[in-house]
Amino acid sequence: MSDLIHATAVAIGDRAVLITGASGAGKSDLALRLIDRGATLISDDQVLLTVKDGTLEASPPERIAGKMEVRGLGILSFDHRAGVPVALLVELGRTQRMPEPAREALLEVAIPKALIDPFEQSAPIKVELALEHWGLRP
Repeated sequence: MSDLIHATAVAIGDRAVLITGASGAGKSDLALRLIDRGATLISDDQVLLTVKDGTLEASPPERIAGKMEVRGLGILSFDHRAGVPVALLVELGRTQRMPEPAREALLEVAIPKALIDPFEQSAPIKVELALEHWGLRP
């Protein structure tokens, strides 16, 4: 089972983080800041999700593998990974002060979900903390 979704994904250690939001919401910008902190690009703008042995994995579609749009510079090449198990879904938007734990089903696999404002300076750190909070940090 597989599906192509509008998202950006990075690998932090051996875990994939899916970043979702509307066009222009800051997905690529947040991914770029995570890459600057040591993450590796999986895919920008479109992510191929596949279920293997009950695990949701993220990969880039072949035609955009290793490519990322960096506003003001264009489409640049990056090291990238494929087939990384998805650990966290980050939805971009206004945050809640004390959110309830949330999960979202993607291809019938429940994934922990965090709502993060991508334009806060602390956004990349919050993504890393969300992995730790869910016990998913490698």
